[in-house]
Amino acid sequence: MVDQAESNQNGFAGWFGKIFVDLADQMRWSFLPPLMVYLAAGVSGLTSIVGTFFIKDFLDLSAAFVAGLAFWAGLPWVMKMPLGHLVDLIWRWKEALVWLGATLIAASMLIMYALLSMPEFMEPVMPAEAWYVLAVILAPTGYVLQDVVADAMTVEAVPTHAPDGTEYPEVQSKAMHTTMQTLGRIAIISGLVLVAVFNLVLFSGIGEIGPAEQAAVYAKVYLAALIIPLVSISGVMLHRFLLRRSRQPSAAETEKTAPDWYLLGGGLIFAAGSVTLGLLDFDYGQETIFLCSLAIISFLIARLMRELSPESAKALIGTALIIFVFRAVPLPGPGLSWFEIDELGFDEQFFSLLSLITACLTMVGLFVLRPMMAKRSIAFIVVVLTIAAAVLSLPNISLYYGLHEWTAPRSDGIVDARFIAILDTAIESPLGQIAMVPMLAWIARNAPPHLKATFFSVMASFTNLALSASSLGTRYVNDFFVVTRQVTDPLTGAIETSANYENLGHLLILVAVLGLAFPLMTVALIQVSRFRTNA
Repeated sequence: MVDQAESNQNGFAGWFGKIFVDLADQMRWSFLPPLMVYLAAGVSGLTSIVGTFFIKDFLDLSAAFVAGLAFWAGLPWVMKMPLGHLVDLIWRWKEALVWLGATLIAASMLIMYALLSMPEFMEPVMPAEAWYVLAVILAPTGYVLQDVVADAMTVEAVPTHAPDGTEYPEVQSKAMHTTMQTLGRIAIISGLVLVAVFNLVLFSGIGEIGPAEQAAVYAKVYLAALIIPLVSISGVMLHRFLLRRSRQPSAAETEKTAPDWYLLGGGLIFAAGSVTLGLLDFDYGQETIFLCSLAIISFLIARLMRELSPESAKALIGTALIIFVFRAVPLPGPGLSWFEIDELGFDEQFFSLLSLITACLTMVGLFVLRPMMAKRSIAFIVVVLTIAAAVLSLPNISLYYGLHEWTAPRSDGIVDARFIAILDTAIESPLGQIAMVPMLAWIARNAPPHLKATFFSVMASFTNLALSASSLGTRYVNDFFVVTRQVTDPLTGAIETSANYENLGHLLILVAVLGLAFPLMTVALIQVSRFRTNA
């Protein structure tokens, strides 16, 4: 019994050491600046709940239009290709992109604040819907500028030599890079936790006030969101201070980066084509942009793979393809949130609670599962996440078909709609963030020093393009299974659009099936091909 007790104690001590003590040993002050930029990205979720209710209550936009708008909002992230190479070229002045991004983010927040607090001045210039679209496009453009710099800063943040001048061994270097990328995900989730707590307090009792008062509360949220650009700017200022204090040039500064005109030219062609097709309102503009973007990014990835060994290149391509398909599956779209608001009575405060629970679970998972990432491949992680997502989509489906109406009377009201919705928060599991960490850590360790930001941006653009594919798929399923919510004139109270959720159940089932089938098929095909990955 004593031996068993000692074994259990040693096992717990070893587990605790791997998770927390080892993490503390690998932490460096140089990690803090990029973590601050990532934290700002997490805090960006401050306006997500407000945006959902603003669309529903103040704008007459269809679910398909909102899903299509998500496609355009995701396009700036594909621009990480030329931006990443630009960071490598102007490494000494990369902080300027963070300042520019902060300006665009602040402009987006101020537009939304003015639209909510003083619509009488905004709407004569442009319709409210046009202002909203502009704000939606400006914000992600600012975030992508900051994110591409933060990615590059994570490489510079990890030291290559110990204080005594000796070079770190490969095992320790890999551990530090994995820790840096994990902490980056944790910083993003920490921002989401702060946002959820803020919203939970702010939205207390909001259902008891009128539309005008609600609009005033929403405006305060956008005003508070101006803290986002301040946090990111503080991060790059601290980065500059620490860099001057160390007085050690990074590898990217000592190795001159030659411009890759294919990369820059491809990015510019893509940007010009995207804007042109968007302005012309081309019938299949989104599909055309997606296919052209996929072709351009694939060509640029092929060029970058020349910098790697054949085996490393194949493994990285296999990893990227698995993540791409996993992220490209369609989502239910805004109709699910509208149903939860209209039919289930979920309010802003409860959505904030769900966000808080999700963020906290993800934080715990990132800490606990960090050691596992060195042992398990991305293929294994994606399979587990895919199966979990399929199983955990059942609560949403059951809510639509009225499971809570059966469980609530039999549990004294405990297992009601809100209880079941809380169970569903696990669908935003820690594995969703962990899925990106192995690939990012691999790039940080193996990409050429003078092309770190370029590798980060091109591979991230490829996986982020999957989100555009997901938006397209979401639009398609919402076009096929039309879902509408009730829209009333704020002045007369007349119903302009009637609510219709009859198709939502079929939509949820289809999304769950596609989300299960596509990633599992991709993993199976990749793992029996020459692109098999153990990363």
